[in-house]
Amino acid sequence: MRTAFDALGPLATGIAFPPADEREEADDEPPRRRYRSVFVSDLHLGTPGCQAGPLLDFLKNHPSEYLYLVGDIIDGWQLRKRWYWPQAHNDVVQKLLRRARKGCRVVFVPGNHDEFARQFVGHRFGDIEVVEETVHVTAAGQALWVMHGDYFDGVIQCAKWLAHLGDTAYEFTLRLNRHLNVLRARLGLPYWSLSAYLKQKVKKALNYVTDFERAVAHEARRRGHQGVVCGHIHRAEMRDIDGVLYCNDGDWVESRTALVEHFDGRLELVQWQPAAANPIGHETLAEVQA
Repeated sequence: MRTAFDALGPLATGIAFPPADEREEADDEPPRRRYRSVFVSDLHLGTPGCQAGPLLDFLKNHPSEYLYLVGDIIDGWQLRKRWYWPQAHNDVVQKLLRRARKGCRVVFVPGNHDEFARQFVGHRFGDIEVVEETVHVTAAGQALWVMHGDYFDGVIQCAKWLAHLGDTAYEFTLRLNRHLNVLRARLGLPYWSLSAYLKQKVKKALNYVTDFERAVAHEARRRGHQGVVCGHIHRAEMRDIDGVLYCNDGDWVESRTALVEHFDGRLELVQWQPAAANPIGHETLAEVQA
């Protein structure tokens, strides 16, 4: 029987898995904070923009009972154009599989960039469940609809060729942004996101984001859910939209954000700060201001 991993086809040839004893040793460091649930999306493994190192640090230091992978985990679009798969990306995949094997319920909701996995909905990738969408009930009894969000993107649904063109432009912006921030770091200036700046300045982009958020929230309400968790637009946000809690967990290309659930059911957006950005020399979590 084929597994979800087989869907990668030639993409899978560069994803190596070390012996089990090596995989276990990586988790010796004690965790700093435990959550009931963690939601991450838009990792875009397989691209230079993926911040795999900080993501791996975040996962190592913050175990949870539930871990939701809310789409665009592996960027099949970019891997088909050009192979890019460093060891750090292997390490993330190994960590996710190890987390599932150790008892965490890991749920993978494919997005448009890893749509190859949608043909395996209802199956498992190792111990990771592959689902089209799901509902997570918090410790406080709040029902959250969990899905990637690309079905609410008119560009994706009506003009996929335009989405691929936009993806290419976005990758170019990220490459330019990396060079720019190398220069800023040499000048002692903090990280600055060019793509986020452009999104804020372009009115149509802001309208697109607002329309997306409202459409997702209204569909969640129509389905009878109290809230929704999604990704796709790379903008971390948590706010009430007409009585529905809209949560977007952001991305691990620029913002390094996640949505977390505490054991009392409280939800929070957090941003992972790598050690280099912290003057005391180790990682911290900071709340994202919506």
